[in-house]
Amino acid sequence: MAKSFGERIRNKRREAGLTLDQLAEASGCSKSYIWELENKNPPRPSADKLASIAKALRTTSDYLLALDTETEASATDKAFFRKYQ
Repeated sequence: MAKSFGERIRNKRREAGLTLDQLAEASGCSKSYIWELENKNPPRPSADKLASIAKALRTTSDYLLALDTETEASATDKAFFRKYQ
């Protein structure tokens, strides 16, 4: 089943064993902002906040914003190769 942006954040947060409060603190965002990203449609994160959330979750912004069929590994590969082009 395809995952939405909010589901990807929620799943990565849970995989990392983080609460909303912990992710908010690690990313420099508020708890309510993280909750809105996980639960509201469509989310509209700024590039800076998206990057800080991805870093806190040890993933890439590309993965969080990816097309429904893209895996985390392929998003990470694309980000890596784009950086070195």
